[in-house]
Amino acid sequence: MTKPFDEDHSRPHRTGIFARLRARFLTGLVVILPVALTVWLIWTMIGWVDSVVLPLIPYDLTPSHYLGINLRGVGVIVFLVFTILVGSVAKGLIGRTLIRLGEDLVNRMPVVRSIYSGVKQIAETVFAQTERSFETACLVQYPRKGIWAIGFISTMAKGEIADRAETGSTLVSVFLPTTPNPTSGFLLFLAKEDVIELDMTVEDAAKLIISAGLVYPSKVTPEDLPAKKDRSAALVP
Repeated sequence: MTKPFDEDHSRPHRTGIFARLRARFLTGLVVILPVALTVWLIWTMIGWVDSVVLPLIPYDLTPSHYLGINLRGVGVIVFLVFTILVGSVAKGLIGRTLIRLGEDLVNRMPVVRSIYSGVKQIAETVFAQTERSFETACLVQYPRKGIWAIGFISTMAKGEIADRAETGSTLVSVFLPTTPNPTSGFLLFLAKEDVIELDMTVEDAAKLIISAGLVYPSKVTPEDLPAKKDRSAALVP
């Protein structure tokens, strides 16, 4: 005796119109959302710069005085031009003399000199063109052995930190960022043998941290490996 004809298995499964629309909506959202967020962040940042810079400019010199409308981005242009002019003056003899006199005046102020020196060191480290920082991503065991975290190697430990740390090995300065905000984190001084350097770039490691492990970098090509080895060799004292 033959089995009854099963219509459910004989017919191909058809996706409903609402399911197809939902899939297309999610696909469009994946395409639109990164672009929209990027444009929104840039637009917001430009507006913030304008709100800080434009109040410092006399109203008679602003475009809104002549055009009657507020042009977003004017403050950014003024800030860029002003910064370039200050940098040009600072490279000259007169500019260096004025900066030296200003720093001498600031160093006489007890509270202000501490803030100024700290901000200056951070700015010189981040924006220095002759030095590189955070070129290598690494794996470290934190907060205990068996738990791995991604960090960024900055420099070799120097000065009092290297002298007083009785480890018997070379110490490496590692910045351990937090998720999803990589601008905050911890500064760790670890033995060089306890730091595992990664082949992924710093940008890929940052994406992995910001996405909380959802966005993994693509496989590193062999052409990228020599550059990584050269950078790791630079850490050897």
